[in-house]
Amino acid sequence: MRKIAFVNEKGGSCKTTLAVNMASYLAGVAGKKVLLIDTDPQGQSGKCLGMDVKSAPATTLELLLDPALSVKDAVQPTRIDGLDIIVANKTLGDFQTEAAHDEDRAERLKAKIQPIRGYDYVVFDSPPSLGLLTLNVMVAASEIVVPVSLTYLALDGCAEIVDTVESVKKDYGHGKLKISLVVPVLYRNTRLANAILEKLGEYFGDKLSSTRVGYNVAIDEAQSMGRTIWEYAPNSRGAQALEAFAQELIAAGS
Repeated sequence: MRKIAFVNEKGGSCKTTLAVNMASYLAGVAGKKVLLIDTDPQGQSGKCLGMDVKSAPATTLELLLDPALSVKDAVQPTRIDGLDIIVANKTLGDFQTEAAHDEDRAERLKAKIQPIRGYDYVVFDSPPSLGLLTLNVMVAASEIVVPVSLTYLALDGCAEIVDTVESVKKDYGHGKLKISLVVPVLYRNTRLANAILEKLGEYFGDKLSSTRVGYNVAIDEAQSMGRTIWEYAPNSRGAQALEAFAQELIAAGS
């Protein structure tokens, strides 16, 4: 079972877009069994699938705080065959305070995920920060995908993620954690964007995805309607780019 986290401390880096569409591709197109877990208090993964995250019977917060609640209790099916989700909403922001003094505060998600069976992939959508929730995601995941918007300051964010991964590997005995792919997003063919691409290639080597996901109206429109790109515009350029990246993601696990 591959446990893939989409992580970047900066907002607007397309983490949710990639997490939701990759999860739905792996399930609906590739025919795998996939669990999507939203760990962002904005709750956008569920919203992008047209779900009401405010009235969910159980969310990621309850999963992390209630010792008696299992993943099975929190899972909801989606309309996409093979794709289940654990949604989040703004109440998840309470986790930092509620668990701040608990010794296992960084390993709650890992403990909940370890017993589950029957999934080929667990996909995590992380919040836009490197706080306690993202730390839980990194400890629970086996690999990290870093979406990078091609701006100058994004390079600093990448360096910080690399440092955090190394700290998690050391501090939590998680030596197998790795950055499997770095994917350029919101790409435009400009001198600055291409210069940043070159620097990313020098730093990450073959971990830099060959797919460049540019801004695409169809992707935004699909999300606004609570649909995936495969449901809304499967023949669009956005769908083609996301499918190319999905194939890279699948190959990274072989």
